[in-house]
Amino acid sequence: MTEHLELLHEAPSHPVNAPPLLFLHGAYVGAWCWQQHFLPWFAAQGYDAWALSLRGHGGSRTDRPRDTLSIDDYVDDVLRAQERLPAEPILVGHSMGGFVAQKALERHPFPALVLLCSVPPTGLSGSLLHMLLHTPMALLEMNLFTAGKRKPHRSLVKALFHHLPPEPDLARYLAASGPESLRAIWDMMGFARVDRAKQHPAPVYVFGAEHDKIIPPDQVENTARFYGTTARILPDFGHTLMLEPGWERAARAIAQVLQPAAQAA
Repeated sequence: MTEHLELLHEAPSHPVNAPPLLFLHGAYVGAWCWQQHFLPWFAAQGYDAWALSLRGHGGSRTDRPRDTLSIDDYVDDVLRAQERLPAEPILVGHSMGGFVAQKALERHPFPALVLLCSVPPTGLSGSLLHMLLHTPMALLEMNLFTAGKRKPHRSLVKALFHHLPPEPDLARYLAASGPESLRAIWDMMGFARVDRAKQHPAPVYVFGAEHDKIIPPDQVENTARFYGTTARILPDFGHTLMLEPGWERAARAIAQVLQPAAQAA
């Protein structure tokens, strides 16, 4: 079976002169996490806004066992998706999606990357050590969730959000989430590190969250140093900033760094 990829789209009513935005989700979720707030907001600012569900996530299907899906498979999905867009997109990747975006830049010359609370180019080892030391119950619950064992996951929810969404929204987000590929997680442990020498030249904008317990600010700073840039740590946010109350502040910060890209397009 050919992989079917879900692409969500919000067209701008008053387009700006800028590349499209292709949003890449993190582990356990799908393109729906961008549809809630970010896609319509960026479309309202004039951006042609798209969100991809990687295979096995959201509405994207695969005939392969979930745990065999690799980061390279997810990169293939990004390259296929960009061919369906009207122009070369800026990649906006969150968490695992940020790692996929970095690997995609090894294979294709995208105009720019925006990394949000992204897995660092060197992998997840620093993040997992931080969770083991500071939020061990959240790490345990993350492993249970990966294994498909659905529980309330109270510690994991507290690690994902600094400010909890309204209860009906939170319940909907958890119901829409699902296990992640063990192969992809192992890849991010260091078996598929980003090779800077292979990456095409492009601006890389690095954002983190002040209260992120999954990818803490020091890991975000490491990513910024890798790209020779400065990390922007957004105050009063947790890891899942696109779904937290106050998400507009994060969206505005991203739009601010995209303005030069829009003007250069």
